Amino acid sequence: MRIATWNVNSIRSRIDRVVEVLQRHDLDVLLLQETKCRDDQFPVLPLSAAGYDVAMHGLNQWNGVAIISRAGLDDVEVGFPGMPAYGDPAVSEARAIGATVDGVRVWSLYVPNGREVGHPHYAYKLDWLAKLRDAAQGWLADDGDAQIMLAGDWNIAPTDDDVWSVEFFEGKTHVTAPERAAFRAVVDAGFADLVRPYAPGPGVYTYWDYTQLRFPKRQGMRIDFALGSPALAERVTHAEIDREERKGKGASDHAPVLVTLD
Repeated sequence: MRIATWNVNSIRSRIDRVVEVLQRHDLDVLLLQETKCRDDQFPVLPLSAAGYDVAMHGLNQWNGVAIISRAGLDDVEVGFPGMPAYGDPAVSEARAIGATVDGVRVWSLYVPNGREVGHPHYAYKLDWLAKLRDAAQGWLADDGDAQIMLAGDWNIAPTDDDVWSVEFFEGKTHVTAPERAAFRAVVDAGFADLVRPYAPGPGVYTYWDYTQLRFPKRQGMRIDFALGSPALAERVTHAEIDREERKGKGASDHAPVLVTLD
């Protein structure tokens, strides 16, 4: 079983690339983030023609998540239990969708960016991650043998090796101690990084800003992850980051992250 996660940065702009990635990597499941469209705008037809079902959650031109599967989609769930809203008045955002595929509970997650340290969105990000940790911990408490994948754009670089320059990011979001502690709390709840053992750093990134020639200069960040429950982690036989997909005209600023299960 092959599962990938990818911040596609607009599904309508990159549907051809999505279909190519599905076929090139022979994917069973693709988790997407930042789809940037309402559900009625999602380009389902090319995916159906390729043999895939789609579960999506999008409210407007911001955020948006989806699960694409050729092995069925059961028990689709929009938002995890306790997921916080943002703003005043508080509005729920399209940042999480889950489904069961061939016995594996997959979650496509688009963690809030945080904007800047001290901003209300930064507090929202930390609260969102804490609630995710609580929900994930509860799932394992209910069933220690559950096969669960929490994957997506986490908007956190957990270690200094995960950014091209520690000095450049000093005082900025994605690298602060509270954000890293929030990521680590999910790991400590029982969810292992499934990819890092197969793609160790430093210098192994999943995101490169469009500006300042960051990609050709190899000035990136590692902020896209697939975390797995103990029962799922035991099944991993390979993982990789498809850096090649970041190349060429019309590429997303993120690369797909792939996990192979036995």
